[in-house]
Amino acid sequence: MLQKLRAIRDKYLHLEEQLSDPGLAADVDRAKKVNKEYKKLQPVVQTADRYEKVLNDINSAKEVLKTETDPEMKEMAREEIESLVPQLETLEDELVVLLTPKDPEDEKDVIFEIRAGTGGDEASLFAGDLYRMYNRYFAEQGWDVELLDETPGTVGGYSKLVMEVSGDDVYRKLKFESGIHRVQRIPETEAKGRVHTSAASVAALPKMEPEDIDIRKDDIKTDTFRASGAGGQHVNKTESGVRFTHLPTGVVAESTESRSQHKNREIAMGRLIQQIREAQVQKEASALSSARKSLVGSGDRSEKIRTYNWPQNRVTDHRLEGDSKNFNLDKVMEGDLDGIVEALTIADNAARMQAE
Repeated sequence: MLQKLRAIRDKYLHLEEQLSDPGLAADVDRAKKVNKEYKKLQPVVQTADRYEKVLNDINSAKEVLKTETDPEMKEMAREEIESLVPQLETLEDELVVLLTPKDPEDEKDVIFEIRAGTGGDEASLFAGDLYRMYNRYFAEQGWDVELLDETPGTVGGYSKLVMEVSGDDVYRKLKFESGIHRVQRIPETEAKGRVHTSAASVAALPKMEPEDIDIRKDDIKTDTFRASGAGGQHVNKTESGVRFTHLPTGVVAESTESRSQHKNREIAMGRLIQQIREAQVQKEASALSSARKSLVGSGDRSEKIRTYNWPQNRVTDHRLEGDSKNFNLDKVMEGDLDGIVEALTIADNAARMQAE
């Protein structure tokens, strides 16, 4: 393991040199990639440094036991070893987690969608509550958010929202949010004070690039069309809507979310790549992917993943077990999602390691 850690440290130092190069700032895309890679390796290198220091201290204490004749010095060395061995074991466990292969899409930016589901006006109000919750979480993470499309509800909230979220480890932290989010509460629209159940769907789609999967340009048919507008001055007078058809598989993906055809091309291409990739994953399903799906679901919007219970001030994530599946609703709605994200990530990592 030490050899692997030293190779990672060498790469980390090389990236550090690149970041100090003034010329890097001129290439924004490359600078972003180098910085992302540097930040990804940083926790591994820092933990590895602590691990090597403890290991060296243990070896030094063992050397004292071998060569020292003074009983007091030998006793001090024994005590030092006894205190350092548990630290070494803890650091080893941390390194195993850090070095466990991650989902290759974890570092990708995300196209994030919230849509009102069953429940009429209350579903739109709940979609608005989710939007505020996620916006607070995004701000806490220091991520950039671009609102691509919004359709307000008739009495407030939203019937649909589409955002692009970019930053560090966005998909890693948002991938478990996809699915049906159910709410149980007395709606503002309810005169008799009865608890109703409504729902909203959330989809976190990794922003894919053409190089992420082998797609030939000649295999894609492109259509542009006029996207429907909101009327009045907002009517779309240009063909900003984009539809891609992958001829070998028949997969079709389109986007009308943005008024910019360029942005719609990005979104539609991301969706096309994602759908083709999902088809490949299903075709080549492995024991590991099966274990993950059984744990966190497939991400299909028909699956209820979480319930927000207002009367009991509780959020329950149905993919977790025991007491670890319940969270304080007030904190969650303020954007405190770290506990949920961490619990789902730990469970997912455990399933990965178990399946290997």
